[in-house]
Amino acid sequence: MPAIVLIGAQWGDEGKGKATDLLGPRVDYVVKFNGGNNAGHTVVVGDEKYALHLLPSGILSPGVVPVIANGVVVDIEVLFHELEALTARGVDVSRLLVSANAHVITQYHRTLDKVTERFLGKRMIGTTGRGIGPAYADKINRVGIRIQDLFDENILRQKVEGALEQKNHLLVKIYNRRAIGAEEVVADLLSYVDRLRPMVADTSLVLNQALDDGKTVLFEGGQATMLDVDHGTYPFVTSSNATSGGAATGSGVAPNRLERVIAVVKAYTTRVGSGPFPTELHDESGEFLRSKGFEWGTTTGRPRRCGWYDAPVARYAARINGVTDFVLTKLDVLTGLERIPVCVAYDIDGVRVDEVPVSQSDFHHAVPIYEELPGWTEDITGARTFDDLPKNARDYVLAAEKMSGARISAIGVGPDREAIVVRHDLLG
Repeated sequence: MPAIVLIGAQWGDEGKGKATDLLGPRVDYVVKFNGGNNAGHTVVVGDEKYALHLLPSGILSPGVVPVIANGVVVDIEVLFHELEALTARGVDVSRLLVSANAHVITQYHRTLDKVTERFLGKRMIGTTGRGIGPAYADKINRVGIRIQDLFDENILRQKVEGALEQKNHLLVKIYNRRAIGAEEVVADLLSYVDRLRPMVADTSLVLNQALDDGKTVLFEGGQATMLDVDHGTYPFVTSSNATSGGAATGSGVAPNRLERVIAVVKAYTTRVGSGPFPTELHDESGEFLRSKGFEWGTTTGRPRRCGWYDAPVARYAARINGVTDFVLTKLDVLTGLERIPVCVAYDIDGVRVDEVPVSQSDFHHAVPIYEELPGWTEDITGARTFDDLPKNARDYVLAAEKMSGARISAIGVGPDREAIVVRHDLLG
C-alpha cells in the first residue's frame, strides 16, 4: 500500500491528527500537502497532548519522515516556534523536510488578512487572520515568495518590493494603515535562512523515489472537504484544495499512485467560521456536544458550531474524494443520549433533496430531515473491538455506514491514542 490520502469529510476538526497518528508507526513518510497554520491537529500520546498547526502529525511518530510539500503556505516563524516547542518536550524533529517550492507567508500577508476581514463586516468569511488567503492569492497572481527565494537575497528583495508596490497602496489609501517597508520584510525572512537550509529539499523527487523503493507514504490533508476552495461551501472555504485531488498537485506525486483514500468523519458535525451548516444546533443539544466533545478550535480557540451527523455531506465527501474507508471519530461523545437524530436528506422549499445541493442558496436554506436512532448509556471508551460496543452503538455505526457511501473501517471511542476500534485494516 504505497500511497494513502487522509482527508477530512466535513468542515474540519474531525480528528485527522489521531487518525494519522494511528497510521504513523506503519508508514514511512507523512506529507502535508495543503493549507498552512490555519488548522490544528490535537494528538494525545499517553498523558501528553500535542497541538500541531503547521507540522504534519507524523512528526510525533519515531522513524517517520514528515514532509511539508509544495502545496502548503509556510509561516516560517510559526514553523520554528512549533519545532522548538516539540524539541523542548523531547520530540525528535530532525527528519523534517520542507519543499523548496512551498510559498511563504510574510508579515504583509498577515496584515492584509486581518484588515480585509474586518473591512468585510457582516460579510466576513471567518478566516483565522494568519495570512493564508493572501499568500495563496499571491501564488495565483504570480507575485508570491517561495522557500527557495530566501536563498537568493537579490531575488528575494526584488520579489518583496514588487509585491509591496500594490499592497502598500491598499494598506495606506484603502485601509488607512501604515505602509510596510520591504527591508523589514526581507530582513525578517533572511533571519531564518541558516536554520531553514538543512530542511529544504525537492520533496516531489524525494517522495517519488520513496514510492519507487516500496515505502509507504501518507498524504495528510489540512481542513476538510466542505472547506475545499473548489468543492466546499464557497466562499466560506479555505484557499486551497483540501480534497484528495489536492494531494497530487500539492505534492508532485501523480494521482495514479494514490491507492487508498481515508476520510475522517465525526459521529456528529462541527464547523468553525461562517457559512451554511444545515444540522447546526442552537439549543441544549448543541451545548451538550460542544461541552462533552471539547469543541473549541485547536488553532483559534473559537467555540465550534455543533450539529447532528449529516449523511448527505458524508456521501458527498465519499464521491468527491473517492473514499475507500471512513474513520468515524468521537462516537463516545454521543454516550448518554436517549435518541440520536441523523440527517438523511434536506427539505428545500418543500422538496426533499437527498444530496448536497449544488446551489449555495439552496444549501443555506436546507432544513435537515432527520431519522432518530436509539442511544446508549454504557461507557464505550474501553472498547477495542466492534463487539465490545453496546448494540445501539454498533447499530449507529452500521446505519451511518449504510448512509455514507463507504465502509467505516475504524471508530474513535475516546481521546487517548489507543481508544480506537479497528474493523478493517486501513493499510491492508
